[in-house]
Amino acid sequence: MAVEWSGWGPELLFTIDRESGEGLRAQLERQLRDAICSGRLAGGERLPSSRELARAAGLSRGLVQDCYAQLQAEGYLTSRPGSATRVAAVARRATTAPPSPRPPARPALADFRHGVPDLRLAPREDWAWAVREVCRTAPNTAFDYGDPIGERQLREVLAAYLRRVRAVAATAGQVVVCTGMAQALGLVLRALGGATLAVEDPGAVRSTARQAAAAGVATVPVPVDEDGLDVEALDRSGARAVLVTPAHQWPTGVVLAGHRRRELLAWARRRDGLVIEDDYDAEFRYDGDPVGSLQGLDPGHVVSLGTVSKSLAPALRLGWLVAPERLIPVLAEDKAATDRGSPGLDQLALALLIESGRYDRHLRRARAVYAARRRTLVDALAVHAPGLRVTGLAAGFHAVLHLPAGADEERVIDQARRRGVGLYGLAGLHATPGPWPPRLILGFGDTPDHAIGPGIAAVADLLRG
Repeated sequence: MAVEWSGWGPELLFTIDRESGEGLRAQLERQLRDAICSGRLAGGERLPSSRELARAAGLSRGLVQDCYAQLQAEGYLTSRPGSATRVAAVARRATTAPPSPRPPARPALADFRHGVPDLRLAPREDWAWAVREVCRTAPNTAFDYGDPIGERQLREVLAAYLRRVRAVAATAGQVVVCTGMAQALGLVLRALGGATLAVEDPGAVRSTARQAAAAGVATVPVPVDEDGLDVEALDRSGARAVLVTPAHQWPTGVVLAGHRRRELLAWARRRDGLVIEDDYDAEFRYDGDPVGSLQGLDPGHVVSLGTVSKSLAPALRLGWLVAPERLIPVLAEDKAATDRGSPGLDQLALALLIESGRYDRHLRRARAVYAARRRTLVDALAVHAPGLRVTGLAAGFHAVLHLPAGADEERVIDQARRRGVGLYGLAGLHATPGPWPPRLILGFGDTPDHAIGPGIAAVADLLRG
């Protein structure tokens, strides 16, 4: 689709060499023809008016008009009285660029994909308000390069927010603002100096291993059971650092038990190791008391990672890490070398959103929506797949459905997609070979309420085996 430019007319890059032996009109015709054939000017795209192009190139308007007329006669351009001159829709490129990859089509009836919040809940008006206020009130210095580890205002606000909501023990000097969770983890991995990293199994084993390998860090899987990470297995692994999701383990949904939390921190102190805490969806807890951050129990051995990808929207690309003070210099140096800092105005907008109370208000609203959607999913499973165990529902926006023993997880997923329902298995998130019990991860974050019941009903016989 051609871009429709507004204003007097789009600018056009070309050069006129008055010292060459080629005529001025011939040069203009050739460059326009080449731009169309190569695809630099797309079919349907509007060209500058003859008056504007003549002024910009220092040519006579009559020469430009003659040029346009010649290219129109050759079929490269089209023009109608009272309308702009445009590239002909039938003009062909000399070389065809490869088509842009398209994301796979989402299932027509229901898609229980996980890891994504309800994108319809993104607080567009509140975010627009915060950005407008920042642009209106921020000093000129806010538009300069900022501190690589983040705007001081946001780091102070985040430290206060995390102390209040997550029981994190942090000051602004321990906070590094990052471009999402992935960058935060990458910074910490590079600070490990080649130490082996333990990862939860099942979990984000493959993606973490790829990112760790890029940082020169080896990974080793450590099993997770009904109490969370097996700390005795971690001790045997020889790792000096471990990445954990203690508040709501990904993907099983279990909460790291109290005795395991104590054992994990004792391991870190004994080994002088580092616990990397991924606090990815801790804001969304529905049953029981909130689970505090591990970092608050041992700030010297825990790095806590957070992001607004789940609470606001992934597109904002804002995250943070809270690290022991001894690691801040190396993290700050790496952050400065990586990108000189995350977008400053967006940081100030997030700080204002939190300070104004609009962030908390949005979380309360979103939490209520997810809690109701969770109930809809549980009720649908009780009706259409009674007797199947559902776990991992205490927080976040995904559940784990335990299929009957002997069920073929991949077959269920394939057959469901043929019926227009997207289901996703847990077996592929294990690092070690199975056999593993057949289980499905049912995400309900971005699954509309009206699609949950029909989606489960459509695959009820597959779930029951």
